[in-house]
Amino acid sequence: MVKIGSSSVTTGSGRVDTDAIEKLAAEVASARSAGDRLVVVTSGAIAAGWTTLAPDQPRPSDPATLQAVAAVGQHLLMQVWSHALQRHGLMAGQVLLAPLDFVHRSQYLHARQTLSRLLELGVVPVVNENDAVADEEIRFGDNDRLAALVAHLVGAQLLVLLTDTAGLLTEDPRHTSGGSLIEEVVEIDHELERIAGGPRSAVGSGGMGSKLAAAKIAVWSGVEAVIADASRPGVLAAVTGASPGVGTRFRPHERRLPARKLWIAFAVGASGTIVVDAGARRALVERGRSLLSAGVRSVRGGFVVEDAVEIVGPDGAVFAKGLVRQSSSEVARWAGRRSDELPEEVSPEVVHRDDMVVLE
Repeated sequence: MVKIGSSSVTTGSGRVDTDAIEKLAAEVASARSAGDRLVVVTSGAIAAGWTTLAPDQPRPSDPATLQAVAAVGQHLLMQVWSHALQRHGLMAGQVLLAPLDFVHRSQYLHARQTLSRLLELGVVPVVNENDAVADEEIRFGDNDRLAALVAHLVGAQLLVLLTDTAGLLTEDPRHTSGGSLIEEVVEIDHELERIAGGPRSAVGSGGMGSKLAAAKIAVWSGVEAVIADASRPGVLAAVTGASPGVGTRFRPHERRLPARKLWIAFAVGASGTIVVDAGARRALVERGRSLLSAGVRSVRGGFVVEDAVEIVGPDGAVFAKGLVRQSSSEVARWAGRRSDELPEEVSPEVVHRDDMVVLE
């Protein structure tokens, strides 16, 4: 699973960098010749569309314009990929995905079937988020998370996140030049997340922070992940060959989450927080129970049914995340009440165990 970001497929002026795509297409072809099957996730549709529509104007920020620009740029981006792969005797197959493709089982299975069949036919799937019609409230937000979820979808062994730096450094290069490469990560913690920071590129929506989030999704689904420099010669071969000093490698987690729970845990933003007592925490962590009103102490933030919330214990530490079956006002109103004390129309589960992920 190979993802390349906007900063690596666009020039300084924001246009699609055909040389960069040619380079990666050649490396994809080489990997295919070595017996590997690859799926490519590519950014750059909005950059391609805007430099075609208004090359001398600042990039827009309103969602409607960005979606329209993506509709213009997506086919231009695919043309570059198609021509680059054709020069190596390969065919590209465009696949546009939306978050709901990972939430609803039938859509998930259809997406997996399509990608699997493309690989069987010898096609290189080239994937992007369906930006032209994506709901602003329900979207991936960047292609790093999309790539990690697709890696799980297709049963990939390796996720390669190609960017414009050597990998994850000990210091944020935007603030200091003294950082060194972190070559291997066994556990992603808050310190790494602090180092990763936020978006780095003016043409992309990701950055090192989103790559770290994508690596977390990958390792929790049993997929090894590597962040590496897209411009490095032979980077794909070096990564797949586990050459030392090439990028930052994240070892897969022993516990593997199913796709829907990966989405809940790492891809959906939390709308609020529910504080629970020690007994509820034990029931959720040790016995795999649903969260009931009786175990709720308090609520922070506003949310509605099916929003994602973080669940914290008495110590204030987040230990679970899930989709709520009650609104924030209902949760607050019925906090501490037993199920038999609730009105008939109120769900006895605040968060059902099927919609919850324990993050420990």
